[in-house]
Amino acid sequence: MYATDAAGPVDPMTTQEVGPTGEGTSRRAFLAAGATVVAWSLVGSGWLTADTAHASSSRADVPRLDGTLEVGVPAGFDSDFGGFVRAEPWAVLRPGSTADIVAMITFARRHCISVAVNGQSGEPGVLESHSNYGQALTPGGIQIDARSFRTIEKVDATCAVVGAGATWGEVVDAALAVGSTVASLPDYLNLSVGGTISVGGIGGNVQRAGLQADMVRSVEVVTGAGRLVTATARRNSALFDAVLAGGGQVGVITKVELALVPAETTATMRSFYYDDIRRFLADQTLVMGTQRFDYQAGEIVRSADGTSWRFKMEVGSYHSTEHAPAVDDVLARLGDVAAERQEFSLPYRDWAFRLAPLMPGLLAGGYWTQRKPWLSLLVPSDKVESFLATVLPDLTADDLGAGFCLLSPIDPARVRAPLFALQGGADGTAFFFDLLAFPHPTTDPAAIDAMLERNRRLYDALVALGGKRYIIGAIPRMTARDWERHWGRSTYAAFKRLKRAYDPRSILTPGQGFFG
Repeated sequence: MYATDAAGPVDPMTTQEVGPTGEGTSRRAFLAAGATVVAWSLVGSGWLTADTAHASSSRADVPRLDGTLEVGVPAGFDSDFGGFVRAEPWAVLRPGSTADIVAMITFARRHCISVAVNGQSGEPGVLESHSNYGQALTPGGIQIDARSFRTIEKVDATCAVVGAGATWGEVVDAALAVGSTVASLPDYLNLSVGGTISVGGIGGNVQRAGLQADMVRSVEVVTGAGRLVTATARRNSALFDAVLAGGGQVGVITKVELALVPAETTATMRSFYYDDIRRFLADQTLVMGTQRFDYQAGEIVRSADGTSWRFKMEVGSYHSTEHAPAVDDVLARLGDVAAERQEFSLPYRDWAFRLAPLMPGLLAGGYWTQRKPWLSLLVPSDKVESFLATVLPDLTADDLGAGFCLLSPIDPARVRAPLFALQGGADGTAFFFDLLAFPHPTTDPAAIDAMLERNRRLYDALVALGGKRYIIGAIPRMTARDWERHWGRSTYAAFKRLKRAYDPRSILTPGQGFFG
């Protein structure tokens, strides 16, 4: 999909600085960051401020807003977490109300201006938009700052109603205050709720509870036609299904109702190490099939001498009793290196926020701002060994840097969001391969470019094996044909029809490039 302006199409996936040409470009050269927009120039296709509006004889005034529409591109809205794509928007909307989003999407539709939500969740200095290759960017368009609607509106024992810009960490703390939690959480809690459910949401609870998108009871959405709609699995169900894991194509999520479950007080975690990949994969599938653990994750790790790769499985039980539920019968069936088993317990909240202590080191070491060629893939279980035979011989510790590589099982039967593409193997299951690289700040830029190209090669190899991708990763040159193959012809055609119905001018979230 392309954003359009008076100068023609703008490629949303270019790795160069992107911006429209003509009158708008020269104007932006002297607009101060944070300057408030008052109108849109119908001649030069650019924003006008109070200082410049008098110079335009043909303009469309911006609707009166409770928040602000700013030009000058505040930091963080011209690139994403991956750092590969720079796409300067013409303005950033900081909505003061849902009505602001309705008004600006209606305005943007009328003037063919692209719009996307930029999560930028977290705290100053550690913001993350959870996209790694321009998926949330709008070259020459409008970015909506999700932090403007990060409210916690209601929390009781069974549900939470939150603004889409709220982080999972904020939701967890609010839920714990009433003795509840969300059954499926991302591993890193400083992500926005709306952004995560827009892509599906994978974490260590997915094996038992499903995706974060599967925790949603209802969503409030402003469609690309400018309509405010509440959708559930029964009411406006087509919209509901298109919003969850739909990559922001049919509407802007403003409010989410999440299902909650009782929270336990303690997390007991157990770690198991393997040198035999076949046994590692078999044990991961076995453990998932027992449905006896609340958390499960696999990881590819370095050997003690640093010369090779080996494997780690981590499982967790949440409990409020003195001891974790007995699982000795399951553990007796595992084929790990028994002498290396580890076990520890900690408060549930500490476990939920376990990645927070890593942030200061990543910031201080310069890793957070480095380009990050993350690769997130979904591999049929019977193709994992073949796929890893392509990956591991060339994967080095320096490729990971301060990051890590997950390899965890997923049962497609636990995933309910229709647009989350997932293909199981002969046994019906799949594995989530998540190469979360944080390259060293001293890494040669050419080496990072090579990692990005390797992502494309590995993706193509996986597609040949019947695998899929998770839509947050950094894979260059995705085409509409790639996406049609990703979903399958019939699902893709249905998705395209929903796009036309709910976003008739195709203004929403051009960075995904789903439809060419």
